[in-house]
Amino acid sequence: MNYGQEFWRVSAIALAIFAGVPATAAQVWQSDQGDGSYRNPVLYADYPDPDIIRVGSDFYFVTTTFADVPGITILHSKDLINWTIASHVVPRLDDTKRYDLKNGGAYRKGLFAASLRHHGGMFYLAVTPVGQNTRIYYSRDIRGPWRYHELDRAAFDPGLFIDDDGSAYIATSYNADGTITLLTLDKTLSHVTGARKIHYIKGAEGSKIIKRKGWYYLFNAIPPRLGLTVSRARNLFGPWETRNEIDDRTGGHQGALVDLPNGGWFGFVMRDSGAIGRMTNMSPVFWRDGWPIWGTPDAPNRVPDHAEKPIKGFPLAQPAASDDFSRPRLGLQWQWNHNPDDSRWSLTERPGFLRLRPTVANQLWTARNTLVQKGQGPRSTGTVKLDTSHVERGDRCGFGTFGQYSAQLTVSRDRDGQATLSTALTEDTEAGPKTNVDATARPVPGNNLWLRASLDFKTDRGRFSYSTDGQRWTRIGTPFPLAFAWRTGTFQGEQFALFCYNRSQSSGYLDIDSFTLTPGG
Repeated sequence: MNYGQEFWRVSAIALAIFAGVPATAAQVWQSDQGDGSYRNPVLYADYPDPDIIRVGSDFYFVTTTFADVPGITILHSKDLINWTIASHVVPRLDDTKRYDLKNGGAYRKGLFAASLRHHGGMFYLAVTPVGQNTRIYYSRDIRGPWRYHELDRAAFDPGLFIDDDGSAYIATSYNADGTITLLTLDKTLSHVTGARKIHYIKGAEGSKIIKRKGWYYLFNAIPPRLGLTVSRARNLFGPWETRNEIDDRTGGHQGALVDLPNGGWFGFVMRDSGAIGRMTNMSPVFWRDGWPIWGTPDAPNRVPDHAEKPIKGFPLAQPAASDDFSRPRLGLQWQWNHNPDDSRWSLTERPGFLRLRPTVANQLWTARNTLVQKGQGPRSTGTVKLDTSHVERGDRCGFGTFGQYSAQLTVSRDRDGQATLSTALTEDTEAGPKTNVDATARPVPGNNLWLRASLDFKTDRGRFSYSTDGQRWTRIGTPFPLAFAWRTGTFQGEQFALFCYNRSQSSGYLDIDSFTLTPGG
């Protein structure tokens, strides 16, 4: 690392924060070290189930979103290290009222493990919505609009592959079985014309196929041991020979390779990383006897913590986070916890503010129109500026976290019309969500209020504080836990959340002036 560059980078961040510069200038985590090298993870946030392709000199990275809407996020990069959000594929989830938070919710369901390919000027994306048949979305522009064909069956974790001659296939396997099946598609990628079992790997899922020098390479995640295998064959239908690659101890699982413009290859893989979720690591790859080896010849079979960038010369970049809500559309960093009720929010009723009107719910977990974005590590602080003038009695509006634990710093009103602050913590358990509410409501003067959530993913703890002038800050409540689990919560890392709900119908609303993300806990 160039420590002189690092000193000035950190100093510039601090100056930007104290000068009030929008936090897009403040890097919470910067993988690119500015000296031709990078460090893992490339994004210190929850970007699970990665699939990455190259189109010309551009790289595209698709990731899981579950019940969050809009669904299926695609990122863009020129160098595999500096990423920005390019688009979302699915505007709303369908098939069940649960995606509208009716008849129960659909957390941990929705959309996951998509695969992305490009052929003949068209982007194709395969995804299997939970409980539905596989869809092949397609668009000539990565920003959409996207249309789709629905197949006649559900392929778990569909691995889309398009051969040199345009023949299209889906590799699919479910770890409880481990049998890898290859589906053959027609030329329009709208119908399955054949299905054949081609291989067996105990515990396999998350299939990805690439081709190099006449060999087909099949990558599979092995969740029971958090590992990654690679199989190779001269023919897509086999026979295949298989080797173990890496695992979470040496870099991660569920991933594959992407080729570089110079003919080289780089590997991508996700790694379970505690409360932050599942992060993506990047690795150089070299070849030995026709097999890919992660790492370098000096340190093989291991994803490096620090390595040389695959492509140099491109500027620093990261996904958007901070927002002053000055645009008529939400930034791509934001998603709703389920399909939103569009009558209960607005960016145009008061230009420059996001207006949230209360939805009817008994608690945050069942409240529609909770607006979320990814928590970022290793330590980050989200600050929101609010106008509480029109929050009414019974409204519970505010800021916090959303996940297995959902911590809430809530604005309401007492019997005398005084604005008050209180804290609550909801834990989603297998028996259902349980909420503990701080019985002490703290009165706050005026209508302008700043709320702050500081998240430390090294200790998996967060803290709340507030201010009535944006300068002097007061802690409130006790430290709250951060956690990730796949059986409970959202199956995602902890997220920042803006919310507004009421047990009854309400004519009140909360106006949100800004959200600012800064480094540090």
